Amino acid sequence: MIKKGIIIITVALQTVLSAMAQQQQLQDTNLVYSSRQIQSRDTTSLLSAFKNGKLNGYVRYFFMSTQNEKGLTDYYANAIGGRIRYETARFHNFQFAVSGFSIVNIGSSDLTKPDKSTGLYNRYEVGLFDITNPSKKIGLNRLEEFYLDYNIKHSYIRIGRQFINTPFINLQDGRMSPTAVEGVWAEMNEIKKLKIQLGWLWGISPRSTTKWYSPGESIGFYPVGVNADGTKSGYSGNIKSNNIILLQVNSELAKNINLQVWNMYVQNVFNTSMLQMGYTIPLNNNSFLFTDLQTIQQFAVADGGNVNQSKTYFLKGSKSLTFGARVGWRNKHWETSLNYNRITSEGRYLVPREWGLDPFFTFLPREKNDGFGNVNAIMGKISYDIPKARLKTSLGAGYYHLPDVKDYALNKYGFPSYSQFIADINYTFTNALKGLEAQFLVVGKLKNGESYNNNNFIFDKVNMVQYNFVLNYHF
Repeated sequence: MIKKGIIIITVALQTVLSAMAQQQQLQDTNLVYSSRQIQSRDTTSLLSAFKNGKLNGYVRYFFMSTQNEKGLTDYYANAIGGRIRYETARFHNFQFAVSGFSIVNIGSSDLTKPDKSTGLYNRYEVGLFDITNPSKKIGLNRLEEFYLDYNIKHSYIRIGRQFINTPFINLQDGRMSPTAVEGVWAEMNEIKKLKIQLGWLWGISPRSTTKWYSPGESIGFYPVGVNADGTKSGYSGNIKSNNIILLQVNSELAKNINLQVWNMYVQNVFNTSMLQMGYTIPLNNNSFLFTDLQTIQQFAVADGGNVNQSKTYFLKGSKSLTFGARVGWRNKHWETSLNYNRITSEGRYLVPREWGLDPFFTFLPREKNDGFGNVNAIMGKISYDIPKARLKTSLGAGYYHLPDVKDYALNKYGFPSYSQFIADINYTFTNALKGLEAQFLVVGKLKNGESYNNNNFIFDKVNMVQYNFVLNYHF
């Protein structure tokens, strides 16, 4: 398997370098997921706006391999894909953009076969492709962006398919392509030290899928876990919700003090509110101390998605509460932090895994803490950047104390308490290889809680090591 992986990596590198040779005359640009590309020139005709638009994109290669405990199945995957994006120049403050992505499976384990010991299917490598059709290897295409912008000074309003980055719906760029949304999104920056974002969404294309769905339809593609009584959750394909409304207010209350307020209302399902405050203390030698506080509160809306509570996502009348804090120090090269998060025993914290990553300070790549209540998590992280060498490194370690795996009301996914470790290295090439970026990420998780000799609580969850190697070439 390792030899095969090396051969495929070599082929992928040759593919990327070949693409680079063909693109050397194009203007280099950074990958844009959701941020606006506002051009200062306003054209006088629609034809001119299209002629003076920008074409860019990137090619991505992704190798992932997960090594499980002895006796359980190991998996690996190799994926290559690319995005092409076009954006017009401004025409009377309007701009149009469109982008698409295509993925090919160039050599992987059979992701349609479950682990023999547990009968469970792979939950990591399959995410590089289409989780709704694991056997499909080519033709994994998606129209990702298709929107119209209207720009007003420092603000804009956008309608159509696009990327957004919020605490609850975000890019979660740990696979080949990120989560995209469809709707209206506005950002207002006309008042000094105040930013307001407002969105109304009616469509979502989750990461690791190729189609578009209503918000309710998008919930349940990832593992669904169990209901509070221990029976398998039946909400996949049974949630009725057509709209999501998001609101953010970000304000600089005073020098070095920032306040964020978020609210997400999911029609017929649940409401989530977040309050986060940050304080930065400048020190000598261009270094800073920083601290942040966060609290998130949730409650069910109507029947939580379905009147049949065995098929609902958020139990009727249920709620949850989390709070967290972090303190850290940073300068030009170093950043270190100590992070804590608590989910109370009031109920499960729930945000669909299909929509994004956790906003918790204790988050580490490849695992989320949604679906749990009565959680205590602590995480330490240290990063070292060398700008001149174009090198970024980080190490992280966390301990996550979860309810017992048989406490179904507070442990949706049957996860034992665990420790997690990550090592992450990112390198940006230059000169002849300008536009090429490389990442190597290693993730390890160790079991700390009781598993009752049941491998269903182990497989692809704990006592595992995962290796990720990613190449991105931007043109």
